[in-house]
Amino acid sequence: MKNAGHCFVILAAVMAQGQGIDYAKIEILTEKIAPNLYMLSGSAGADPGHQDAAGGRIGILAGPDGIFMVDAQYAQVSDKVLAAIRKISAEPIRFLVNTHVHGDHTAGNANFVKLGALLFAREELRDELLRPPANGTTPARDPARLPVVTYGLGDPVKFRMNGEVVDLIPVRAAHTGGDTMVRFENADMMMIGDFYRNYGYPFIDTNNGGTLKGALEALDATMKIAGPNTKLIPGHGTIINRADIVPYRDMMLGVQAKVQQMIREGKSEQEVLAAKVTAPYDAKVPGGLLPAGAGTSADRFVSMVYSQLKGAK
Repeated sequence: MKNAGHCFVILAAVMAQGQGIDYAKIEILTEKIAPNLYMLSGSAGADPGHQDAAGGRIGILAGPDGIFMVDAQYAQVSDKVLAAIRKISAEPIRFLVNTHVHGDHTAGNANFVKLGALLFAREELRDELLRPPANGTTPARDPARLPVVTYGLGDPVKFRMNGEVVDLIPVRAAHTGGDTMVRFENADMMMIGDFYRNYGYPFIDTNNGGTLKGALEALDATMKIAGPNTKLIPGHGTIINRADIVPYRDMMLGVQAKVQQMIREGKSEQEVLAAKVTAPYDAKVPGGLLPAGAGTSADRFVSMVYSQLKGAK
């Protein structure tokens, strides 16, 4: 494993290019959720895009059958992620699934595939990973990052290992066009990716196939699948339960209704942004007014809602 870690460090040096993330400061924190189920998170303050915890949350199901891994974080911290996993289990990493395409969940794919993990994801996610880079700063991309086994909408893909039943539940285009929820039946918990986040306003990546309608449908689906005591673990933010989704969904519906009304009144996107339609919710959304893209997290959300509703006319 020493050689694998050395390779990770070299790859990190190659890939760390002007993203404003201080990878050296990121620590990987481990939280035990069930007897053989763990969540790994990056520490706060080193990732401008995710101030509360660097990168996306990782799930680790460990046991004698090997390790089942959910998401792969940034490639630049793969050595730290591996070290955290090795404190949990020395068993091989057999399976890896991506909840969606974004680099804070998938950039480390190739590193763990090269350690022997078989990578699963939605067919749409594989297509998204194959798209040409959006800018010239993206390094050469390793084919090992691509899912080997893909699936579409339909019945969940099931794994039975380490005394657990794991369901890969495909979600209609929500945060992106290739979202998956990962349910651990016996532990009664679900990793739900990024269509829900309680730090900042919702981010729906329309450039990668996400839709406002799909995100609302995904929230409804989550509430139907989850029981009253099911732990719902988003890719970013705090662990919630089914009841916590209701005010979040209601906030989205409230903003949608207000923006729709202003569109009917002939208002431009800039006029809608100037109206601060998220104001009734801002105090209840941690990080909602922090920078995100060209404006705040709230501005990004409202612009997305406007464009989605305008496009549906």
